[in-house]
Amino acid sequence: MNKLNLFRYFKRYSFLYLIALLAMSAGTMLDQAAPLIVQHIIDDVLIAKRMEILNFLLLGILGIGVGRCIFQYTKEYACDYAGSKIASEVRINLFQKIQSLSANFFDGINSGELMSRVKDDVDRIWDIAAFMGILMAEVFIRTVTTIIFMVRINWQLALIPIVGMIGSGVIAIMMEKQLDDLYGAVMQEGSEMNNTAAENLAGVRTVKAFAREGFEIAKFHKHNQKFYELNIDLSRVFVKYNPMIQTITRLLSVISLLLGGLIVMKGNPLQGGAKMSVGELIAFTQYVGGMIWPMEMLGWLTNGLSSARASVKRLNKIYAEMPDITENSELAKITEGDDVELADAMFSQFDIAGDISFEHVTYEVSGKKNEGEEDSSEKNSEATESSESAEPRKILDDVSFDIKAGQTLGIMGSTGSGKTTIINLLKRMYDVTGGSIKLDGIDIRELPLPTLRRAISCVMQDIFLFSDTIDGNIRLGARESITTAEVRSALNQSHASEFVDKMEEKENTVIGERGVGLSGGQKQRITIARALARKTPVLVLDDSTSALDTETEQEIQGVLAELSGMTKIIIAHRISAVRKADKIIVLDKGKVAECGTHEELLALGGLYKETYDSQY
Repeated sequence: MNKLNLFRYFKRYSFLYLIALLAMSAGTMLDQAAPLIVQHIIDDVLIAKRMEILNFLLLGILGIGVGRCIFQYTKEYACDYAGSKIASEVRINLFQKIQSLSANFFDGINSGELMSRVKDDVDRIWDIAAFMGILMAEVFIRTVTTIIFMVRINWQLALIPIVGMIGSGVIAIMMEKQLDDLYGAVMQEGSEMNNTAAENLAGVRTVKAFAREGFEIAKFHKHNQKFYELNIDLSRVFVKYNPMIQTITRLLSVISLLLGGLIVMKGNPLQGGAKMSVGELIAFTQYVGGMIWPMEMLGWLTNGLSSARASVKRLNKIYAEMPDITENSELAKITEGDDVELADAMFSQFDIAGDISFEHVTYEVSGKKNEGEEDSSEKNSEATESSESAEPRKILDDVSFDIKAGQTLGIMGSTGSGKTTIINLLKRMYDVTGGSIKLDGIDIRELPLPTLRRAISCVMQDIFLFSDTIDGNIRLGARESITTAEVRSALNQSHASEFVDKMEEKENTVIGERGVGLSGGQKQRITIARALARKTPVLVLDDSTSALDTETEQEIQGVLAELSGMTKIIIAHRISAVRKADKIIVLDKGKVAECGTHEELLALGGLYKETYDSQY
């Protein structure tokens, strides 16, 4: 789906909207009957002295009030229910769409903007679905029926409010055209302001450490000021056009009452001097009052409609995005949909051993996008540094190596050499632009994505822990399949139990957002425990012990060395982390510069030997 199809959502709840429309129509007709009853009270009871019908007329007014309450409640409930359901479905579908997009999409957009679209823009759609849509229908029905009743009383006099309504409509259209662009700008600037605030709060400790509070406040103030100025521009539009509509509505009542009074006293010269009764004049002025409400609503509805249109345009930009990483597996196509149990059952037929081979792998990034090099890419998949060059840049160039199931591969290289890119390509966060990657002899592009990614446990250097219990973070993605005993075992293996057991609630302790309150080493040990608990065929550790002391690092390396039947890929800057690997590759500028065991590379006397000498 590359476009937000609101009609599809409205169609699903068409029955509720039909009930709301019928209730609204019935309530509107009751409102239109009220002036007629008043007319009879004045003409037949007060003037003609027919007191016997007064009780029936009063009961009629009471009935209109009771019926109005019932129909109004029915309309409001039906619309609110349907609108809430539609907003909920739009929001979850939008979130699913965002989740389906590839890593490249997130490299070029900030989280504040996405949050604004998921929350604020969907709220504008809720406004239309819950009450503004039915209000538009009510304005139309009320206007048409009011005109009909006024024409029945005196069609010449009815021309005055009709002309006023046309004038108000023209003004509303002019206002809507100016509001449309402004709302888009307001929402975009709101997204920027939200992102600035969210980024600052997430990094508040860094801000304080560098005494940057003043700079961050000024940066937020800049966006806040721009947001304020855009809202003032919106207000100027309202100040310009709303008084015109208000003036027209007030003049309608005065002119209608003035001319109607002359017709009551002197007669209508266009109808041969025919006079209106006092009751008809009162009824007519009440209908004119009924016309004022739709005219005044035009400005407010125009405001809401412009806001909703701007939100739909922003959401459609997301829906227009297509994932770069797509399912090529025939099995994945069979299991497309929401049947997760069926998918899991079919994916389980893949018994992955862990043989990995890179065959002449090349990965290029376009200079037109936001892209980046390794260590920011070791945080952001090597694709987040802005570049003005239109020339594609090679992150990896003709990389080839293989590793058998159960063996350990060490990867070393300087910052920006492409180490983390290898892992991101293996997990299909990005696709190779040349060559192929095979798992157990199968091109990973032919494997279902869930199968591939469930086969690989990663401990990335960019540590992310959710605001959940330690137990919940370790069971991430496999809450039902990982037992409590396995959680405890993983904590012991990663030496995380040393500090977890000292906590009051142990592994049930809730940690803050991104692991706030834990040290870097503690967070690393929890992420290592998370990877070990999954017991996958392939284990990846991307500089995952950099925050640990030497003793703890050696103990964890000893645990890793004892793991059997698991293919391990260790990315590190320390020789101590990879020296026992079955094979070590050294990357330099995206190419495999050296390959061999620890002893072989030392004997070679190249980059690995230089690193060894500098560290030892």
